[in-house]
Amino acid sequence: MANLTFLGATGQVTGSCYLLETDSSRILLDCGLFQGSRATEEQNQADFPFNPATIDAVVLSHAHLDHCGRLPKLVKEGFKGPVFLTKASFPLLELMLMDAVHLQLRDIEWENKRRERAGKPLLEPLYTEADVKAILALRQPIAYGVESKILPELSVSFHEAGHILGSAIVRLRIKDQDKTKILVFSGDLGNKNAPLLRDPTVLTEADVLLLESTYGDRDHKPLENTLEELREALAEAADSGGNVIIPAFAVGRTQDLIYWLGKIQRQGGLPQQKIYLDSPMAIGASNIYAEHTHLFNIDDPEFTKVAPNGWQAWLPGLVYSQTAEESMAVNRIAGGVIIIAGSGMCTGGRIRHHLKYNLWRRNAHIIIAGFQAEGTLGRAIVDGKKSHLKILGVDVNVAAKVHTLGALSAHADQSQLLAWASHFKEPKPRLYLIHGEKTATLSLQTCFKRSGWNANIPRVGEKIII
Repeated sequence: MANLTFLGATGQVTGSCYLLETDSSRILLDCGLFQGSRATEEQNQADFPFNPATIDAVVLSHAHLDHCGRLPKLVKEGFKGPVFLTKASFPLLELMLMDAVHLQLRDIEWENKRRERAGKPLLEPLYTEADVKAILALRQPIAYGVESKILPELSVSFHEAGHILGSAIVRLRIKDQDKTKILVFSGDLGNKNAPLLRDPTVLTEADVLLLESTYGDRDHKPLENTLEELREALAEAADSGGNVIIPAFAVGRTQDLIYWLGKIQRQGGLPQQKIYLDSPMAIGASNIYAEHTHLFNIDDPEFTKVAPNGWQAWLPGLVYSQTAEESMAVNRIAGGVIIIAGSGMCTGGRIRHHLKYNLWRRNAHIIIAGFQAEGTLGRAIVDGKKSHLKILGVDVNVAAKVHTLGALSAHADQSQLLAWASHFKEPKPRLYLIHGEKTATLSLQTCFKRSGWNANIPRVGEKIII
């Protein structure tokens, strides 16, 4: 008998992790970081509710940290099995985890200096670079649409999710004595407005469906309206002489933004002459994207012609800021430029420095182009907090104008989630809504129930029989 236990991204967006157990094997679907408030992130330090040495394999939906970020901790604590992932996720996983461990070790070093001066106990890192290298050695790539037997009673196939490069809908075929059951895990489904990647693959059969619900309570604004808001924000910033600060996820959002800024530039609507990409990880991700243009779904002949020459050919004026010295030089620019930096929810990385130097400026403009989880600095900015934002140990007041551009999200919205699920044949699969905050999952549950679905919202630690 096969069963599934919900261990993360359950009742919240981050920390994706699900344990599938059969009579003879145990696998994890994802093993991601919890991201958000301090209390949320403290969950990363907790012991796994299973022995990592007993896990036979990991199946990874994609390379965002909230889906893969605890893999090095898993191997540190005894996991030795393969990690199955898509071919495009193979290089992205290395990029993401190596960047994450370097940032973590730097932050731990800084915090421990403070603790040592205060006579407090020192912190241990979640994992080390050696742990990252150990998990990377276990990667086994599988092409989209190819069903592969990974254990005697389990086979897996990956299908385009359209969220980031290499993102996958996971389809598991489970042999249980004389029966076969199908488990489909949506991973993160992409927004059909995304300019570069293909739309999520339509699947039609499943016994159990795990469906993300990040935007389960709303629809995105029409794309053209959002692009017009972006043009207006850029023009307003140019008129006022201020900078445009855009927090962006290094993988996916950054590349979409570069595409749209290049498109606006070609239409004569981009007044800023310099666009700084201040993120070594985003630069690396952009290079990986450029190596996988065969996975793009582009109907823009002009982009298709220019893309082989690189992102800076598509967006003249794009400047890569690699080093810390270059980043500090960007901080000294008082106005007139666009700065794209990570992290996407403003929880770490160079974006915090740019917000520290620009949030208090009345002529600055902050463009939020992605989901901001509860407890993050980005969420506080979106929710309109105007004073005492703690950034790098300093209280910062908000005088900048904040723009929220929903249609540029890399996640499917409520209507898109319902439409994708509508293709499953009768009898409808048992549906479990995951990867969403409470309001989002409850709203989506109501919509599904109106359509005749038995939509469940699982609890952390809940176990179901497949």
